[in-house]
Amino acid sequence: MMDERELRALSRDIVRELGMLAGRCGEVELSPVEAHLLIELETGPASNQQLAGRLRVDKSNSSRPLQRLAERGLIAWLADPADGRSKQAELTGQGRDWLRRLHAAMDSDMARVLAQLDPPERAALEDGLRVYRRALLHADRQRGYAIRPLAAADNGELAALIRRVSAEYRLGEGCSFLDPQLDALFQVYDRPGSRYLAVIAPDGRLLGGGGIAPLAGGSTGVCELQKMYFDAALRGRGLGRRLLRLLLDEARAQGYRQCYLETTAALGEATALYASEGFVRLDAHWGDTGHGACEIAMARDL
Repeated sequence: MMDERELRALSRDIVRELGMLAGRCGEVELSPVEAHLLIELETGPASNQQLAGRLRVDKSNSSRPLQRLAERGLIAWLADPADGRSKQAELTGQGRDWLRRLHAAMDSDMARVLAQLDPPERAALEDGLRVYRRALLHADRQRGYAIRPLAAADNGELAALIRRVSAEYRLGEGCSFLDPQLDALFQVYDRPGSRYLAVIAPDGRLLGGGGIAPLAGGSTGVCELQKMYFDAALRGRGLGRRLLRLLLDEARAQGYRQCYLETTAALGEATALYASEGFVRLDAHWGDTGHGACEIAMARDL
């Protein structure tokens, strides 16, 4: 299995092979940063700050390449209609000609690469690159956030979170936010076969969490995924998938063979996440959870 050092080495090799450390993009007399700037401006004018954000660089590292592009007549500076104190870069006609040359040269390079692959390899490459890009984006969006075991001092914040999210989605009676033990969840999960993980924001607030426990009234070897709730501030960061995978790893480590859950159609994002991670819908509920309002039952092997 790939570790951090191996991923770094592979990424360096790819960057080198793509020529990102070279002074120009193949036969086109543009540096890699200049080329990226022209490509970003293809969709319309943008400020230096906007372009730096898209390229994930400091403004000082994009301002000089923009100045060089302007000196060569490839971009022009316009007044920003939304802010008279700011300027936006826009492609000139000459800049669009250079961009067409750049696309033609880069497409030719990529055609030579794709020619080395058969259709299954192309599909595998596409899937792998999309997964890698998603991981990079989520790693950046998760910066400063932590996932840790629930502590006794978290009881109040976690109960408030569950009630808040339940109200947001208008969950009714028969859902877990009405469980009598909701204000003492640390004690509930501080026992053999159970585990609860909390998601902590950079400012220390508890904004999400989820747990596993033996399925009440269920078969031996079956755990239940329970009380997985996320504040709106966490959504879109990939933390739900990461937390779910950590909980499934914990379930395997504790010897469970299957994981069961109950949810409702009102929680569409969560249901889609569970399905993408291998959970399948069941024709009937398992065990005796007491959550009659959760009409969807799902499970997966571990």
